[in-house]
Amino acid sequence: MNKKIWVWVTVIFLSVLFGLFIGNLLAYSKLNGSSYLTMPRFLRSQNNKIGEMLGLINKEYVDTINAGLLAEELAVDLASSLDPHSVYIPASTLADVNNDLEGTFSGVGIEFNIQQDTVMIVSVFSGGPSEKVGLLAGDRIIAVNDSNFTGKTINNERVMRNLRGKKGSQVKLTVRRNGTSENLNFSVTRGDIPVNSVVASYIIAPEIGFIRVDKFGAHTYSEFLNSLATLYRQGARKFIIDLRENSGGYMDAAIDMANEFLSAGQMIVYAKGRSYPYFEARADGKGTCIDLPLTVLIDDFSASASEIFAGAMQDNDRAQIVGRRSFGKGLVQQQFLLSDGSAFRMTVARYYTPSGRSIQKSYTRGKSSDYDHELMDRYLHGEFDNADSVKIKDSLVYKTIGGRTVYGGGGIMPDIFVPRDTSQYTPYLNRAINLGYLYQFAFKYTDENRKMLTKFNSWEQLKEYLDKQPLQNQFSDFTATKNLKATPKELNISKNLIINTLQSYIVRNIFGDSGFYPVFYLNDEVVKKAVAEMKKK
Repeated sequence: MNKKIWVWVTVIFLSVLFGLFIGNLLAYSKLNGSSYLTMPRFLRSQNNKIGEMLGLINKEYVDTINAGLLAEELAVDLASSLDPHSVYIPASTLADVNNDLEGTFSGVGIEFNIQQDTVMIVSVFSGGPSEKVGLLAGDRIIAVNDSNFTGKTINNERVMRNLRGKKGSQVKLTVRRNGTSENLNFSVTRGDIPVNSVVASYIIAPEIGFIRVDKFGAHTYSEFLNSLATLYRQGARKFIIDLRENSGGYMDAAIDMANEFLSAGQMIVYAKGRSYPYFEARADGKGTCIDLPLTVLIDDFSASASEIFAGAMQDNDRAQIVGRRSFGKGLVQQQFLLSDGSAFRMTVARYYTPSGRSIQKSYTRGKSSDYDHELMDRYLHGEFDNADSVKIKDSLVYKTIGGRTVYGGGGIMPDIFVPRDTSQYTPYLNRAINLGYLYQFAFKYTDENRKMLTKFNSWEQLKEYLDKQPLQNQFSDFTATKNLKATPKELNISKNLIINTLQSYIVRNIFGDSGFYPVFYLNDEVVKKAVAEMKKK
C-alpha cells in the first residue's frame, strides 16, 4: 500500500480517536440537567466482588502489588469491555481532557512546534500572557525555570505540562532570538487562553460564506453566531459549513446550531436508553438562517455531534451534504465523577436522526480492536475513492421529510460523494510529507523573512506576494540538502500542491488559521464542489 497514504490515514485515525475520547458528551448537556451523578450503590459498597478481590490481593498475594495501579488498570479494562466509547479517565488527566471542549485553559498563550529538538514559538496569542511580556513568534525556548529545555526528551506532552498551569502562577522562559546574541529571560504569568472551535470564517465566493467548525465545545454556538452575523454583513446569503475531521463534542452546541436553520417544530435529534428518559430536541422557529441555502461538508472523521447536525439537515431536506461517509458514532455518553477525582464516561443512550435512523456503526461488546480498525478497512475497501465501494445496509431504509431515501447503520452518507484527490501525489511528495519537510521549510522561510512577511496587512496581500516567489525551486533545493531529490516529472505533477501547501503554512505562521484555510482550500476538491453546487442555487 502507498506508504504516504498509510501514514496519513493512521495519523488522522489516531487523531479522531483522541477527538472522540475528549468529545464524549458531559452530563450537563440538555440530555441531563445535573453536572455529575453519584456512584451507584454497588460500586460504593465495600462488599462488592471487585473490592473483595482487590482487598485480598493487597493483603495475601505472594508478591508486593501496587493495589492503586491495579485498580486503575481494572477500571480501564472494565470501561472498554462495555462499548468502544465508554472510557475511564484518570484524575491526573481529567482537566486536560475537558479543557479542549470547555473553551479555555490556563497557560502562557503561544502556539509552538518542535524542530531539531528545540521548541519554536510559531505564534503568540494576541493579548495573551506571552505577548504582554514581549515574547515573539520565532523565539526558541531553551530553558524553563532555569532548567535546560532542549534535546531528545522534549515532546509535545512535556511542553504542555510545563507551559500550562494554574491561572496566576508564573513560569520563567529563557529564549534565543534571531538577531540577538544573548539569551533573553521572560517571567510569564499564566492566564486564561481561549480555545476556538470556529477556526475559519470568510467569504469564499460572491454571496457564499464559509465556516469551518473544528469541534463542538462550550463556546461553539456563540462563535458560530458571530461568524454568521459577520458574514451576513459582508454579503453572504448562502453558507457552507465544514465539519470534516470534526470528531464531535457537546450535543447542545450541535442542537443550537441546527436550530438556526430549521423551521419551528422540525425535529433535530432524539435519544433514548434502557434507563435513560426519552429526550428530543425540536427547532423553535427563531433561527436566523431558516430560508438561506446551506451545504454541509463531512468526511470519514466527522463524528458524534457533527453527525447530529448533518443528520438533522439531511433528514429535513434542509441542506446538501457533500464529501464522504461520516464516522458512525451514535452513542451518548454521560460523565460520572468518581470519589478520587477520576471520571467514568459511560454510554447511557443512543441518539437518532429525525427520520429515526441510528448512525452508530456496528460493534461487538469487548472487541474494540475490530471497531478501531473499521476506518482502515473502509480505506482498504476503496470507500475513500469510490461511492460504489461504500457498504450500505439496504435493509435499514429511512425517508427524509421530502421522501428521499437515506440509510442507517453506520454514518451519514453524503448526497454528493467527492472522492480523495490523489492525482498530484508522487513518491517524492509523499516522502516529503512523511518527513515533515513541507512544514519545516515553511517555518524556516517564515523565520528568515519574518520582517518582510509581517508588513502585509492581510492574508490576501501575503499570498499575492508569495505567488511571485520561487517557492517550489527553493523547496526542492531544501529537500536536496536532506538527500531527498525529485525528478522533473515528479516536480511537474506535484507543483500546484507543493506551492499551495507551502503558501498555506507560511500564511498560517503570520495570520493563523484565519489565513491558512482560505489559501489551503483553494486546492480542495470537496470545497470546490460545494462552491460550484451553491452557485447553482
